[in-house]
Amino acid sequence: MDWEKHGVKIIRAGELDPNTPQTPGMTRAAAITHARTGATKLWAGTVVVQPDAKTGPHHHGELETVLYLVRGRARMRWGEKLEFSGEAGAGDFIFVPPFVPHQEINAKRDEPCECVVVRSGQDPIVVNLDLESPEPASSGLGETPFHPHRQ
Repeated sequence: MDWEKHGVKIIRAGELDPNTPQTPGMTRAAAITHARTGATKLWAGTVVVQPDAKTGPHHHGELETVLYLVRGRARMRWGEKLEFSGEAGAGDFIFVPPFVPHQEINAKRDEPCECVVVRSGQDPIVVNLDLESPEPASSGLGETPFHPHRQ
């Protein structure tokens, strides 16, 4: 086995790929994909929800999703009418089961909510939904510090 070629892969912060399906109100960037690392069973990347932003409702098909909050405070809404909600802060994990309609909301008005995301498959499934939310989508304002600008 050629361990140098087929061993550990390090993806630097400035090498994340923003060419992945997006949802209004958040910015996703891929780090671990089959094309980039040879991964076959999972996808990993980052997501930033701008201050006071609320994403559009969506789900990720058959994929299980785990979010780890690095910075900020997230409010999640979920359900057929996004009728359920809960909040998580830095250091907390969030699990989203397959096909669950959900919406990420930055619960803070003054700082981005930055998360690491891991999904159970390689397909970048993002199904944006036409659902009314008790908290309608809004894009928020500001930079995306979790994703450094490329030179």
